[in-house]
Amino acid sequence: MRSSDLLHHERELLSSVVAETHCGRNRRAGKVRDLYARAGRVGLVSTDRLSAFDRAITTVPLKGRILNLLSEWWFAQTRDIVPNAVLAAPHPQLTVMRECRPLPLEFVVRGYLTGSTSTSLWTRYRAGERDFEGHSLPDDLRKNDRLPQPLLTPTTKGSLHDESITGAQAVDRGLLSAPEWERASAAALALFQRGTEIARRAGFVLADTKYEFGVDEGGTVVLLDEVHTPDSSRFWKAESLPGRLARGEEPESADKEYLRLWYADRCDPYHDEELPEAPDELRLELTRRYLHLYEEITGGHEIPFSVDEDPPHDLRAVLAEWDLLEE
Repeated sequence: MRSSDLLHHERELLSSVVAETHCGRNRRAGKVRDLYARAGRVGLVSTDRLSAFDRAITTVPLKGRILNLLSEWWFAQTRDIVPNAVLAAPHPQLTVMRECRPLPLEFVVRGYLTGSTSTSLWTRYRAGERDFEGHSLPDDLRKNDRLPQPLLTPTTKGSLHDESITGAQAVDRGLLSAPEWERASAAALALFQRGTEIARRAGFVLADTKYEFGVDEGGTVVLLDEVHTPDSSRFWKAESLPGRLARGEEPESADKEYLRLWYADRCDPYHDEELPEAPDELRLELTRRYLHLYEEITGGHEIPFSVDEDPPHDLRAVLAEWDLLEE
């Protein structure tokens, strides 16, 4: 399916959303992925759940397929920088990886002073912070300004809220070894440079992103999870960016910031127990933006989807083929 087809299939897309899977007893649910681990392998199913403000807040049609296939494309474009744990992508919403020891950090790389969440660089800068995980910024920056150079600002994982941390602190706490930090941090900055170059050629600015790494049984640092997707990254339309910034407007985004801002205008998404339900048109607009980004980045690749098909119908069979299910 291409972005030009969405208008004719909106009802089918909304009714085909994959909010969760129940393929086996060993299912573990993350914020947006369902994981099936067995026999040294992990099956990551990309659902259509969308996470923001430390919680899953809605679903977006086709999102799981777009993110899974876009990550698969990026893995192929970056394996010369750092190896990855991917074994196969046997279904549009499934990636099978070698089971690795995950490094308990998110390697966040930022090229611009932006964001709307409590942990974003702009929120912290506006509150008076100038030192960010070993990097100092001047006093005269404005929101959405380009940073003097990309900044690596790691955060911890495994708790409700991310905690900012420096590499030295992470090593001192025993979260990873010094060689693991050196390899992963160098890979993160090189990946961001590669992503920036490819995004620019496709007409986008890669404003920031996050990477996750693990260590395989041979002790090699490898890339895990999603890569340069509109869920893990901020992408802006390059052509409209100068004019919008000159007018004091927000960048034209191709990521989930569009939906984050909608929620932030209507509630306190960090503290309100009940959140407003995102309108169908809002969810479909995010599908359009994600799909357009996918097509431009990959050079016109198409998302496999049939309106007569139940998208997850064969996931159980594919997971079973890879011996990933506990019945």
